[in-house]
Amino acid sequence: MSLNSNHGVPATAGRPHTHEMVVVHRVFRRESALLPRLVRAVPDGDRARAARVAAALRDYTLGLHHHHHAEDELIWPLLRARAAHDEALVDRMTAQHEAIDRTLTSVAEWTPVWEGAGDRIPGEELALALDAHRIALLEHLDEEERSLLPLVAEHLTVPEWELVGQRGLEGLPKNKRMLALGAILEEATPEESAYFLGRAPLIGRLLWRAVGRRQYAAYRRSMRAPLDGE
Repeated sequence: MSLNSNHGVPATAGRPHTHEMVVVHRVFRRESALLPRLVRAVPDGDRARAARVAAALRDYTLGLHHHHHAEDELIWPLLRARAAHDEALVDRMTAQHEAIDRTLTSVAEWTPVWEGAGDRIPGEELALALDAHRIALLEHLDEEERSLLPLVAEHLTVPEWELVGQRGLEGLPKNKRMLALGAILEEATPEESAYFLGRAPLIGRLLWRAVGRRQYAAYRRSMRAPLDGE
């Protein structure tokens, strides 16, 4: 989809650029698919590798938490006030967030059990919890993109929409921001990449080109190496 459109709504200076959330959602789709595979690929008893995967899992859940918290705080109340005829949809979005949180509770319970020993049995329980999480997540992301983002384009102002992205960024530790940018750009089209890089401050763009791009590529190779040849 072109960055010149908002799910069928022509982009203008007065409309939120909602396609950027579609690109961010790709990260959650990709990582939620990779994480159970990474857990299952850890050799029985390999605590060092289990700790690395557990750290990646915590980064994922932290990013998803901040993403959803920004929506809960900044989008749903505005849509309830301005699009009352679609309140049932907003209620469904809220319920889906709660369902996703419940799946992450199970993930959080199994993660330290598995991480402590790298044992295959709690690892499989964790992977199953991640599988269940992905099912709930995809249902939510699909409906949000299909039905909710057009309402955002219609009812929120550009500053209101941009605040959502700012809140999500503020929730990321500074030492994780290059990795987060790499995760977004990994599957972005050239046009999408130019858009996201263009919104970064100059120092951020320079850091990405100087070190961030290589840092992310090395991280990706290291994390996914056990999946090669599957």
